[in-house]
Amino acid sequence: MVKERQRPWQEIAKEAQRYRDATIAEIEPPVPEGPIESPRDTFDTIRSYLTSDEVAITELLPQQLLERLRTGKVAATAVTNAFLRRAALVQKLVGDEQSLWFTLVRAKFLDEYLMTHGKPLGPLHGLPISVKEHIGMKGLGLNAGYVAWWDRLATEDARVLYILFRAGAVFHARTTQPQTLMHLETDNNLYGVTPGSIRSPAANNGIYGLKPTAFRIPTDGWSSTPPSADPIAAVIGPLSTSLEGLKLFMQTVLSAEPWLHEPALVPIHWNASYTISAQQPLKIGIMWNDGIVQPHPPIIRALKAITTKIADVPNVSIVDWHPHLHDEAWAIVSSLYFPGGGAEEAEIMSESGEPWLPLTTWMLRENPCVKKLKTSELWYRFEEREAYRSEYARAWNETATGVHEGTTEPRGVVDAILCPVGPGVAPRQDTARYWGYTSQWNLLDYPGVSFPVLKVDKAVDGKEERGVFLGEVDRENWELWDPDTFDGLPVSLQLVGRRFEDEKILAVLEYISKEIGLPFVDFPR
Repeated sequence: MVKERQRPWQEIAKEAQRYRDATIAEIEPPVPEGPIESPRDTFDTIRSYLTSDEVAITELLPQQLLERLRTGKVAATAVTNAFLRRAALVQKLVGDEQSLWFTLVRAKFLDEYLMTHGKPLGPLHGLPISVKEHIGMKGLGLNAGYVAWWDRLATEDARVLYILFRAGAVFHARTTQPQTLMHLETDNNLYGVTPGSIRSPAANNGIYGLKPTAFRIPTDGWSSTPPSADPIAAVIGPLSTSLEGLKLFMQTVLSAEPWLHEPALVPIHWNASYTISAQQPLKIGIMWNDGIVQPHPPIIRALKAITTKIADVPNVSIVDWHPHLHDEAWAIVSSLYFPGGGAEEAEIMSESGEPWLPLTTWMLRENPCVKKLKTSELWYRFEEREAYRSEYARAWNETATGVHEGTTEPRGVVDAILCPVGPGVAPRQDTARYWGYTSQWNLLDYPGVSFPVLKVDKAVDGKEERGVFLGEVDRENWELWDPDTFDGLPVSLQLVGRRFEDEKILAVLEYISKEIGLPFVDFPR
């Protein structure tokens, strides 16, 4: 039953925006009032409003910043205030954050702790971390991108935030989320448009992002549409300006043994000692496309650039990865994302009367695979999911060159798959309609790490004519490509491993990065 509307959705949205703006107004020194003209590249604009110290602080890598915080070379209050001011400027240019100005109290406590005890509070002492808004913070909103849920408040901190807080982190900003949580860009009727997910926003912005294997990082305490089932496990994962930052997050969270409080989690500690040596053979599978959509030219150029360079690394071999029925995978996963046919999402949106956004309409109303499943249909989809996972495991095992002596276990299999994060670089608004390069691995529950490689160069990445397409979706995606529009944007790829090989894919990426000098261009931080 749809609840009676108490007030227009537009009024609620204005309240949300006033609250966001009020958090920014608390920052000292204040950022400029009113909108700031947003150029194509916002980095120089942001820097122009910051002091030289604030620029230096906010552009340090996490491990560099932590070293300075632990040794007292820089105060947590100075770091927090610098990140607050930068976050406020980002909000004015991009529109994705609300500042948590009260964290200066937390930063002051950390400075006093270091002075009193002569040691940091924990491994993340004073490190600013922004948090997606649907991850619960006690007393703050949990709207999941729905106008009707604007006044829902978290009664306690999410487990993952509790762990990070005890490790010394400072939560300086909350970032918004898309309507229904299920877009590859963040567009909602409360705040507006920004990137969404983990790997996709990381790729779009030229930073690192890890989607871990499900049931490693705690997810209790977040907000989402009431599920009809739990067929595709959702995850929480880190984004960072460095690969080291991803490892630090995983090490910190898993060292707290969260499975003692969230029993569904698998009790596996983070193996920080996992490394790749020059004596260890590595086999990388290159997936040029998924058989459904051919990526845009800069993505192919990035794949070729890495493939060419790693071919010269003595212990690394490369093979083509042949995607196994990725079209069937999309039919399964898109159905299991919404086993209720989108009825719960539609009901929540109708409570406020907020309009359906284009990507919500596309996913829930225009996707023929999304429909309300009967119990028997749901179990059939579960069987399809498990059968497909087994088929893909078999396909992976078939990359072996033999078996280990005295066993039937495959030897010489592919260690990781190098592939696109998406069919192009950061998309225009409302055009992120192909999920296959990330949803594929969600279905299989394979971990994936996205990382920056190079930038679009319109002089190199021209718009070639294509006479033959893999299908209608491929043609539609190709029509989105325009060298002038995307010139200069980050080009990222991802490494994918098998379930619970999270440490391995990060180690592989670290080894390859050092051997061939990734990324190939400088990315501002």
